[in-house]
Amino acid sequence: MTAGPSGDLFFCTERFRKIVSRKLFFKKALYTSIFLVYSVKRLLETEKNRGIIMAKYLVIVESPAKVKTIKKFLGTNYEVLASNGHVRDLPKSRMGIDVENDYEPKYITIRGKGDILAALRKEVKKAEKIYLATDPDREGEAISWHLLKALKLEDKKVYRITFNEITKNAVKESLKHAREIDMDLVDAQQARRVLDRMVGYRISPLLWAKVKRGLSAGRVQSVALRIICDREEEINAFIPEEYWTLDANLKISGEKKPLQAKFYGTREKKMTISTKEELDQVLDKLKGAQFQVHSVKKGERSKKPPMPFTTSTLQQEASKALNFSTSKTMRLAQQLYEGVEIKGSGTVGLITYLRTDSTRVSEEAKQNAKEYIEQVYGSQYGEETETVKKSQGKIQDAHEAIRPTDISRTPLEMKESLSRDLFRLYQLIWKRFTASCMKPAVYETTSVKIDAKDYRFTVSASKIIFDGFMSVYTEADEEKREGSLLAKSFNENTKLQLESFEPKQHFTQPPAHYTEASLVRTLEELGIGRPSTYAPTIGTILGRRYIVKEEKNLYVTELGEVVNSIMKDAFSSIVDVNFTANMESLLDKVEEGVINWKVVVKNFYPDLDEAVNLAEKELESVEIADEVSDQVCELCGRQMVIKYGPHGRFLACPGFPDCRNTKPYFEKIGVPCPKCGSEVVLRKTKKGRKYFGCENNPECDFMVWQKPSKKMCPKCGSVLLEKGNKLVCSGEGCGYVEPVPKEEKQI
Repeated sequence: MTAGPSGDLFFCTERFRKIVSRKLFFKKALYTSIFLVYSVKRLLETEKNRGIIMAKYLVIVESPAKVKTIKKFLGTNYEVLASNGHVRDLPKSRMGIDVENDYEPKYITIRGKGDILAALRKEVKKAEKIYLATDPDREGEAISWHLLKALKLEDKKVYRITFNEITKNAVKESLKHAREIDMDLVDAQQARRVLDRMVGYRISPLLWAKVKRGLSAGRVQSVALRIICDREEEINAFIPEEYWTLDANLKISGEKKPLQAKFYGTREKKMTISTKEELDQVLDKLKGAQFQVHSVKKGERSKKPPMPFTTSTLQQEASKALNFSTSKTMRLAQQLYEGVEIKGSGTVGLITYLRTDSTRVSEEAKQNAKEYIEQVYGSQYGEETETVKKSQGKIQDAHEAIRPTDISRTPLEMKESLSRDLFRLYQLIWKRFTASCMKPAVYETTSVKIDAKDYRFTVSASKIIFDGFMSVYTEADEEKREGSLLAKSFNENTKLQLESFEPKQHFTQPPAHYTEASLVRTLEELGIGRPSTYAPTIGTILGRRYIVKEEKNLYVTELGEVVNSIMKDAFSSIVDVNFTANMESLLDKVEEGVINWKVVVKNFYPDLDEAVNLAEKELESVEIADEVSDQVCELCGRQMVIKYGPHGRFLACPGFPDCRNTKPYFEKIGVPCPKCGSEVVLRKTKKGRKYFGCENNPECDFMVWQKPSKKMCPKCGSVLLEKGNKLVCSGEGCGYVEPVPKEEKQI
């Protein structure tokens, strides 16, 4: 062994030899050995700092947040660097796909990534092996492939590693299972990127020509917009239907609180009371009736624990329970996955990978959860059997469900180290996973049938006799269960006496507006998009102001209606739900290696090209002139014109750029205001949602969400609103409906 520049190594070796040869005390020999080890270690550190000794292996991850944590796990032989996401992409200035040359994509280095690539190339030259450790999904696989190409690693020893959680065991285990880049995954991502680029870069210019401003279309975003628009049309066309409920308050002998029984129908079948007249007929027949218990049925039912979170169910539950948007949920989950500074433990990844549609849980995690639950809650709570959710769609089973990396890291222990929102999301994930590993809750149920003449009333009650998983977790929309209202002595011989009837009028409700949570659920059920696309899709149509979010509900703006109308007319297949879902299944086939990705692109592009060319001809044949309004520009006297902007229509002076006067545009609908007699106009909220209000606002506060009619309700005098081909009274509890007059249909 040769000595370094400092001479420490030579000195220590020589000293040790002399001590041993002269048979000095063992104690001195031991001390000198320790000094030798220390000196060698110091020498190695010095030489490494000088660049003489280099790390043998290079690990490249996506996010800089992972670097410190993974470096800590792997030690000094490994250098860990981050690519900061994608390093190559299609160019922004053009479509970037050579249609004439077998649809070959033309990738370029992303602007601003030159310095990162230069630093990576420098480290690549020093390393014996390179490990590409980007995220474990299609996009992560594609980023690894782009790194391979951008860094020219074809002649290097390059390995792909993936880990579902950023823990020491998972990272070290991934090195034992290093593999080549999976080109099927890469090609599936390439196909998605190319298809999206084709739709966006061929259709968006048509929207610019039609609506006159920079708008965009997308393969998935346009379908999501159509789904929301279709729901809006359902709501606007919905005609509420009247129905009544009838409860009977019954006195039980010896009980202070009356028993409330619900009207079921006749003894033979269920019956709906649709009108007040039908209700009166039932009440007439029940006059003087004796109420007699027909049967009392007791039993038990169990409620199964929920499955651990997937990406979509996490987004849905975080929206309902925590009021988080999908983008916020994913941002916070990313932080929990990449690692959070925990007091006493350093940077720790708290949850597994956040983009997954699998509910699978590893055997090790299940065993750890079982031991924890039995220790903390008791052996009666631990679940023995495995529950696996069946899915009709594609399951990326290489991933696990979203769960804590260590169930013993309870939310309470982590609270001091997490921000408020991180804590709330981690607590939600921890409770859901823990509950999924516990036994079902058990209810005692009681079902009573009560007869009165020819009619039947029912009572149902339940109470928890074993809380099971509900000791840890209940879903945000879980119905609150009341305790049993019936005494144990209640049976067929119990005497009942009528105290009063409680009739109530109701009206059926329209479908609910989409929320981010319900839209994600619908996209998943229809097979549109994948876990990584839900949040970006919603974010895009919100950012383009095609839809707006008020409280939790999503509403279509005027601009969104225009874009959706154009897409449905000119590109019906692009915004067809079944077509888009089928395209997703084809991408899955590419991932499985069944179909070549270029075959999918070749079959898609000619139809798109034909539709675009046809739409361009139709647009060329139509002169898109500015519509002249009846408003006069107060600055120059010109007649103002109606233009489209990013937020919808507005009035502008045609003398631009000499005159830059603009003002809001309010479309008159030819209906007088029922309060002051002025014109009712189409207005928009600050966020862009349409409504109808008086032109004299704020002096007159009349406003409705549906288009009002000139006619008033003959029954109560309220305003009649147009819903489809019907006029419906806006008065609460009236329910008057009539057909839309022919003259109003033409307006």
